[in-house]
Amino acid sequence: MKFSTALLAAAVGTASAFVPAHIQSKAQSTALFGAVRSLDRLTGRSQLDPVVVDRYNAIPYPKDLILAEYVWVDADGKCRSKTRTLPAKKGEAVELLPKWNFDGSSTGQAPGDDSEVILKPQRIFKDPFRLRHDGIDNILVMCDCYTPGGEPLPSNHRAKAMKFFGPNEDQEIWFGLEQEFTLFNLDEKTPLGWPEGGMPSRPQGPYYCSAGPENNFGRSITDSHYKACLYAGINISGVNGEVMPGQQEYQVGPCVGIDAGDQLMMSRYILQRVCEDYQVYCTLHPKPIVQGDWNGAGMHTNVSTKSMREEGGLEEIKKAIYKLGAKHADHIAVYGEDNELRLTGKHETASIDKFSYGVANRGASVRIGRDTEAEGKGYFEDRRPSSNADPYIVTGKIMETIMSDIDAPVIAPLDKEQA
Repeated sequence: MKFSTALLAAAVGTASAFVPAHIQSKAQSTALFGAVRSLDRLTGRSQLDPVVVDRYNAIPYPKDLILAEYVWVDADGKCRSKTRTLPAKKGEAVELLPKWNFDGSSTGQAPGDDSEVILKPQRIFKDPFRLRHDGIDNILVMCDCYTPGGEPLPSNHRAKAMKFFGPNEDQEIWFGLEQEFTLFNLDEKTPLGWPEGGMPSRPQGPYYCSAGPENNFGRSITDSHYKACLYAGINISGVNGEVMPGQQEYQVGPCVGIDAGDQLMMSRYILQRVCEDYQVYCTLHPKPIVQGDWNGAGMHTNVSTKSMREEGGLEEIKKAIYKLGAKHADHIAVYGEDNELRLTGKHETASIDKFSYGVANRGASVRIGRDTEAEGKGYFEDRRPSSNADPYIVTGKIMETIMSDIDAPVIAPLDKEQA
């Protein structure tokens, strides 16, 4: 078995410092055996010697070249990527970046006998993983996918959403996306902080926005992701521990129009890369634990148009909500896989079968915040999208509905005396 000599030396040295000299050789043998076993248990990391990794990270990049990581969304809504070397000047604007291609038969996006899919660069972010110190940044490139003939693939929901954002640019629609996720051990069965094969001894309550080793599981991961997103240029606006132990949340926005989808998808890619480094499994499933009294995971979507932010905006918000209610079934159909497991009317959700709205009501389909009610303008929160929902679909669908001329009857709020 291979193992890190640097880590092994540290383990042996630490053990030797606490035992008498005449039994150090035995202690060193015990430490050696323990270090090997410890490294063996660190799935996926026992082969990584930080001394070796640091040696290669210290190699400088040629100043006239950059690494461009092209990222796209596959047929299952997950991010894929591959890297190419480009002249540094190409990274200064997305229009300068060349198109690229990949084997779509390996991602569920093309048949084997005609497998080439074209990647079209749409948004540039700084690469937080391949850092350099010469004043030049390697880049991450958010792309969408086309046939060689220039037609968007069926999985290219970004192109579909652009049909609704383009004609309504004057509305300067803002989105804020709250991405919840759950961290598991690599067995993909045990959430962080849970006993193997069992459940926590305490119910929900102490884990939300928590502190302490008995309450918060994965803070180092969320903090690393937070910093990586800020470095990349993503408008990540906050993080917090969620209600179920092992569950976390971060927020992206406000972003204008299609940029909300670009930023959220790239933030998901960065999250997967961070979890790769920590060797922790991350899932966006909306109800990863169905047994017991545990919250699910959503992608609550905050929405504000220019008219909603101006005087009289609260009435515009209510008109939009009535339209969303009239199209409830259409939205639920595209708001994520397995969402019916989450939208049960319990655990801070509304029933999937019935649309509702209210002020400060987290048991409603759509929530109006207290500040918005008090100021008479602002934003609303659509609480129906699941954590695995496609942000391009969700934001595009909301845009389509609220900007359409729909015969939408007035809906009474759940909390009539407050709304």
